[in-house]
Amino acid sequence: MTARHSRFGLLVLIGVSCYAPAAHALSQQVAREQDIVNLRLGQRYLVDDGTCPAGQVKEVSGAKMMPTGVLAAKKCVPRVGPKTK
Repeated sequence: MTARHSRFGLLVLIGVSCYAPAAHALSQQVAREQDIVNLRLGQRYLVDDGTCPAGQVKEVSGAKMMPTGVLAAKKCVPRVGPKTK
């Protein structure tokens, strides 16, 4: 492996590690699902209502466009960072 390949690999690693927290920061956090209004396609909310196992939080995202509006998809995802109120 040449020095050029090593530098390229390091730059890729730094770029990926910087992007991951930024992507998660796009989610908004609410205490209840009822607090989500006007969910848009692709929008994500973290709902900390205690329905997921320890160490996880519910993610509600705008998954599919329907004639009546945006269909919400729900799943439990790992909690990132300390729990907030």
